[in-house]
Amino acid sequence: MREHSQGNVNSQTENARTPFARDPSRRHLLRAGGMAAAALFASGCDALSTKPQAKGQQGPTDAAANAKEAPALAARVKAGELPALGKRLPTKPMVIQPVDRPGTYGGQWDLFGDSPPAGGGAEVYYEWLVRWSPDWSKVVPNVAESWEIDDDGRQYTFHLRAGMKWSDGKPYTTEDIAFAYNDVLLNKELFAAPPGYLVTGDQPARLEVLDEQTFRLTFARPNGLFLELLASNGTHVLTSCAKHYFSQFHPKYNENLDALVKKEQFDHWYELFSTRGGPQGGNGLIWQPNVPVLTAWRTTQILQQGTRMILERNPYYWKTDPQGRQLPYLDRIVRHVISDQEAALLRAMDGDFEFLSPTFYNPNLGTPKNKPVLATNRERGNYDFVDGLDSTMNKTVIAFNLTCKDRQLREVFRNRDFRIGLSHAINRAEIIAAVYQRQGEPWQAAPRKESEFYLERLATQYTSYDVNLANQHLDKAGYTQRDASGIRLRPDGKPITFNIDVITEEPTQIDALQLVRGYWQAVGVKLNLYTIDRSLYYTRKEGNQHESSVWTGDGGLRDGMVDPRWYFPANSESNFALLWSTWFTSRGQEGEEPPAAARRQMELYDQIGETVDAAKRRELFMEILAIAAEEFYVIGTVLPVGTFGIKRNNFHNVPKSMIASWRYPTPGPTCPEQYFVAPGQGGAGEDQ
Repeated sequence: MREHSQGNVNSQTENARTPFARDPSRRHLLRAGGMAAAALFASGCDALSTKPQAKGQQGPTDAAANAKEAPALAARVKAGELPALGKRLPTKPMVIQPVDRPGTYGGQWDLFGDSPPAGGGAEVYYEWLVRWSPDWSKVVPNVAESWEIDDDGRQYTFHLRAGMKWSDGKPYTTEDIAFAYNDVLLNKELFAAPPGYLVTGDQPARLEVLDEQTFRLTFARPNGLFLELLASNGTHVLTSCAKHYFSQFHPKYNENLDALVKKEQFDHWYELFSTRGGPQGGNGLIWQPNVPVLTAWRTTQILQQGTRMILERNPYYWKTDPQGRQLPYLDRIVRHVISDQEAALLRAMDGDFEFLSPTFYNPNLGTPKNKPVLATNRERGNYDFVDGLDSTMNKTVIAFNLTCKDRQLREVFRNRDFRIGLSHAINRAEIIAAVYQRQGEPWQAAPRKESEFYLERLATQYTSYDVNLANQHLDKAGYTQRDASGIRLRPDGKPITFNIDVITEEPTQIDALQLVRGYWQAVGVKLNLYTIDRSLYYTRKEGNQHESSVWTGDGGLRDGMVDPRWYFPANSESNFALLWSTWFTSRGQEGEEPPAAARRQMELYDQIGETVDAAKRRELFMEILAIAAEEFYVIGTVLPVGTFGIKRNNFHNVPKSMIASWRYPTPGPTCPEQYFVAPGQGGAGEDQ
C-alpha cells in the first residue's frame, strides 16, 4: 500500500483507454520535460512548498498584515452575516506558500475572452481532488488531503478535508462525491458512457463511501494513469456537484421535477439540470451564480448581464497562506468579453489586464507576430512578459481523413507515399519566416526535445523541402496522370482536389495553409481552404464530414501519453481516422476496424493503462511512437518556440515562467489564489 499526502506525494498514475475518449465534450501528462521543466521553475518558488519564506522577502507592512481574512469578510462577520473564520475553514486548511511574498487583501484581476471559453477559466475552476505541482512534475493533494493506492493500482482510497465547506457554507463530504459519481457521471442521460479515466476493463470503478471524509474507488483492472488523469483538465465533476443544490433538478431526488421542467419550459430534466449549472456544458457550471463551488472565487454577475462577468471571493475558501491568512488575496476577477483581436491587443498594450497567462484566451494574442508590438509598449503599459514552456509540439498538424466518406479520397490519403510526397513539398523554412516571425523549426507531429518521449525519427523525417523528391513519391504512389491544369488524377480519373477545414480563430494556421496550397499546387495536388468557426469545425469532424483538417499539435510534453491523439487513432480528437478511433474506444462495437499497425498500437496503449511502473509505461509508449513513425499518419509543419504571457508590474506571486498547456491546465497549478495587487507600485522593469 502506497500512502500519499502533502509532503509525501508520488505520481503513480494512468488509464486503460484514452482519458476522455468516452466523452466527446472533453475536447482539448507526463513528465513536463523533466530537466527542462525544472530549469523553467528554477527562478521561482513552488507555490505548494512547505519551506520557510526566503530571507529578504517581505510581506504587508501595514495593519492588514495581521488580518486573517479580507476586510469585507471581517465586516460581514461583525455584522452577523457570516460565521467566524475558524468556523468557515476546514480543520486542516491547505497551506499555500506564496511565490514572491505574502500578499495584501483587495484588488481585482482583469482578463478577457470571447466568452466563458470551453477550455478557459483555469484561473478559477482548477480545484480537483488532486492537482499538479506548479512544475508539472508530480500529483499533489488538493480537495483530497491524502490518499492510498494498493500495490497493483486497482484500489484508490481518498481522504477529504474535515470541515470543508461549499461556498454557501454547507459541508462538503463524501455524500457529494457519491452524488457526483453515481447520480451524475454514471447517469446515462447526462453521460452516454462514464468518462474514460474512471473505466478499466470496460467497467466503471466501484465507489465505496467509508465515512464522511473517506471514499474508495476500486477498478476492475489496474489503472496506472488514474492520478495523472485526475489532476488534469476535464475531471471537475467530482468536486463540482453539490448534492444539496443539484438534487432539486434530479429525478431521483425530486418527485415534482416534471412540473418544474415544464414550468421552466424544457423538454427534458437533464436540459434543466445542465442549464442550472450541470456538467453537460463542460466547465460551464462555475459560471452560474447560484451554484455552490469550492473555488476561490464564485460568479456574481453572469455573462448575459453585460459585456463582462464578475467573480468574487468565496468566504468559505479552504486555503491559507503560511501565516494562516485566508486566501484568495484578490477580491474579484473580471472577465471582459472581447471578440475582436485588434481591440484586445490595444487594451493589452495599454496595460488593461493584470495578467494574461501564456495560454492566452480567444482571441489569441500570444503569437510571435504580436510579441514585438507588446514588447515595445511595455513601459507605457507597465507590464512585462511571463515565459511559458509550450506543451504543443506543432503549430499546424495537417490531418488527411483516412476514413472519410469519399472512398476514392480514402485510397489517395491512405497511400503513405502520397503523404510523404506532400510533406517534402512544404517549404517549412519559408513558413517559419513569413508566418511565425522566424521563430520555430521544421517538425513533424512528434514529442518535443524536452520530452522524455522524444523520438528523433518521428520528429524530423520528411521535413526537407525537396520538390523533386516530392514528385518522386507522388509518382511512386501511382498518381502520374495529370489534367490540363497539371493536377494529378485519382484512380477514378478525377483530379486530386480536396477541402481542408481550418478555424477562423487561428489566423496563423490560415496563413500557413495559404502557402501550403501553393506548394502542393506546384506538385499537382489542389487544396481548397474551408475556413469555418470552431463550432462548425467540431460538428463536421464529429460527423466525419471533413476531408482533411488542421489543428495544433497537442501532446508535446508529458501530456503525450494521456492524449496520444496524433500518434495513433486514440480518441475523438484523432482527426485523421475518427472511425478507427471510434472502433477503439467502443471496443469494436462502432466505427471501422483499423489496419494491423494501428491495432497493435491500441493493444500497447491498453497495456500502458494497466501498468503501474512508470519506466515500463514509457517503454510501451516509445513502441507506439516507433509505429507512428513508420505509418506517418499526419504531416507536421513547425515546432513552436516558447510561448509568453503578460503581467502588470504591480501584480505579484505569478511565477516568472510556467507550463503552457490545456491539460496542465495553465495557470491553475500555479495557485492563482495567492496572486495579489500591490497598490502604488508600477513602472516597467521594476524589481519584483
